[in-house]
Amino acid sequence: MCRNIRVLHNFEPPATDDEIEAAAIQYVRKVSGATRPSAANEEAFNEAVRAVTAATQTLLGDLVTKAPPRDRAVEAAKAKARAAERYGDRGAAGRG
Repeated sequence: MCRNIRVLHNFEPPATDDEIEAAAIQYVRKVSGATRPSAANEEAFNEAVRAVTAATQTLLGDLVTKAPPRDRAVEAAKAKARAAERYGDRGAAGRG
């Protein structure tokens, strides 16, 4: 359920608002145990997503590092290589 939560800190270009919100949605889904909340829980679910999104934006804005920013394409290639090693061609082909 949390496969879409990725490291968002120290990338060039920085994480977008959409990436931050997607991570927040995945987090709330995992914690609540629901992919889609019931009508009775929808407002609580949506408020949690808003709160986690805001907290994540604050965190990313406040973090400090001396490391050079990571390149998204390079990191994606590394992940693809790890998947190929772990799962063989089938696992690498399904990712992207």
